[in-house]
Amino acid sequence: MNSLIPLFVIVPLGSAFLMAILGRFIKGFGKFLTSFGLLFLTGLSLYFIFNSQGTLVYKVGGFEASAGIPVAIYMVIDGLSKLLLLIIALIGFLSAFYSISYTKQYTAERKFYILFCLMIAGMNGIVISGDIFNMYVFLEIAAIASYALVAFGVEKEQLEASFKYQVLGGVASLLILMSIGFIYWQTGTLNIADISTQLPTSGAFIKFVSILFIVGFGLKAAIFPFHSWLPDAHSSAPSPISAMLSGVLIKAIGIYVIFRLFFNMFPISYEIAMTITILGTLSMLIGVLLAIGQWDVKRLLAYHSISQMGYVILGVGIGMVVLSKGGDKTIAAFSILGGLYHLINHSAFKALLFLNAGAVEYRTGTRNLKRLGGISQKMPVTSATSFGAAMAISGIPPFNGFFSKLIIIIAAVQAKFYLLAFFAVFVSIVTLASFLKVQKYTFSGKLKPAWEKIKEVPFSMAFSMIILAGLCLVLSLLVIPGIRDIVLKPAVDVLLNTIQYTTTVLGK
Repeated sequence: MNSLIPLFVIVPLGSAFLMAILGRFIKGFGKFLTSFGLLFLTGLSLYFIFNSQGTLVYKVGGFEASAGIPVAIYMVIDGLSKLLLLIIALIGFLSAFYSISYTKQYTAERKFYILFCLMIAGMNGIVISGDIFNMYVFLEIAAIASYALVAFGVEKEQLEASFKYQVLGGVASLLILMSIGFIYWQTGTLNIADISTQLPTSGAFIKFVSILFIVGFGLKAAIFPFHSWLPDAHSSAPSPISAMLSGVLIKAIGIYVIFRLFFNMFPISYEIAMTITILGTLSMLIGVLLAIGQWDVKRLLAYHSISQMGYVILGVGIGMVVLSKGGDKTIAAFSILGGLYHLINHSAFKALLFLNAGAVEYRTGTRNLKRLGGISQKMPVTSATSFGAAMAISGIPPFNGFFSKLIIIIAAVQAKFYLLAFFAVFVSIVTLASFLKVQKYTFSGKLKPAWEKIKEVPFSMAFSMIILAGLCLVLSLLVIPGIRDIVLKPAVDVLLNTIQYTTTVLGK
């Protein structure tokens, strides 16, 4: 089974290579190869989740440790990486399938799918990398592909957003590379598990490098106050790319890496844990307050991405604080569970909301809520799925967002963070108000004369939206203990048992 791990990088990279050559001669080759490849990776991810236990390691080239230093490129799959790989593959497949009809408006479809596959390869590479330098290399592959995809429409607005994204992304990459250099200078190794055995448990060096990593990956994840690039990038990108940026990319190249490094590489400290928790809380609050006044639906959704990532960081951050204080591991596990559960849920409902916005813009040519109204009569699938996603992100039962938010709030109360629990409830109420506005101005009321002749979107777009709407209900089943133990518990255990990652990877 270990030998299957490289397929998560080989399949999308190979697909991009084939499209660059064969796509010139075979019409529509790229769009179908991309969907097929991502459907295969979705099945492979599910295979790993249901048929493998513990941590799996693949050493590229088969190299063994030399003088006690792991010199091979380690590819590692554990409970946390399995979860991310499934999210990347599934949301990637649905976004690619949606794009089959959506990209007909562009003249360079082949290049779109090449870049799409490169972005997938980069994200998968980050998730399975066992060393920080290769994690950085894959991060750059994903980031550069995303820069190009944001500007894919080559309008002035898109080029400006891409430029801003590149500048801040470049700053983030520089900080991350500096941090990697400092760690290599201190430890003489790049392997995450090996670094964890050699870093000092405290001191100025640890704090300095930790802050550099938080700022660097915080920029990639667009958490407050490093979020300024996200509203422009997400609102300007083609809608399936917006779905990938918000539903997957900021998690894979930002949130995931923060969790991996600060649980499995750095020693857990109270100061860093509180810093991460405070940043999550501020992202949750400020994101939603900035969102509610927006009239461009994609900018509104982008600000909600910042807010919802705040929930994820808050849940995991509270667990981290409890662990740093030597508190009750049951409370820590419950809080981390809530954060990771919301990470999955957010991928489904936020990807769906961006695809809904893309469907509306595809037929009407506008994202301005003030110009819309009453289009549920003409676009019933888009309207119904959008309503489901709006209820899910607002935390209304029986949709999935309710259960993950409830777990985070209960965990905050158990950990005696009563103010944070109040903020989580408050943000959920404001989120509901924001999406009631979206539903009212987009789909409700009298149909305006300008939209008399519009119709529902093509099959590939409708199919992806219906599947994601179904997931917004089906993912509620993860709250059931038996299902939760298969999907979520292994990921929680990876973060909870911080030393186990090191001992398993190094074989000690």
